[in-house]
Amino acid sequence: MEPERIDFFRNLLNERLRALLSEAGATLGDLTVEKENLADAIDLASMESNRDFQLRIRDRERVLIHKIKEGLARIDAGDYGICVSCGEEIAEKRLMARPVATHCIDCKTEIEQLERSSRDL
Repeated sequence: MEPERIDFFRNLLNERLRALLSEAGATLGDLTVEKENLADAIDLASMESNRDFQLRIRDRERVLIHKIKEGLARIDAGDYGICVSCGEEIAEKRLMARPVATHCIDCKTEIEQLERSSRDL
């Protein structure tokens, strides 16, 4: 991959990382605010449900943060954009859609098919 494109993806990953870390900090503040005096059990249940939903979203973002950091490490190592399974270059269209991709579309499709077939057993 050309150095300009590598820089583009490095900036893209860094920007996404900054945004996710910023959101995580805001959520942490929201979750530590003491419970207000809620009128009834339904309000309390609704607040708890919203909190659980927020925590699930933040957990997914935590995983994405880890993948972004791995992507940045691959850039530093010179391995970014190379499929970890077959060693072929990952299409730039795929990287634009999923900058943390570690597999080319063919290998990822094969992995997903194997996962599906093992679940069906």
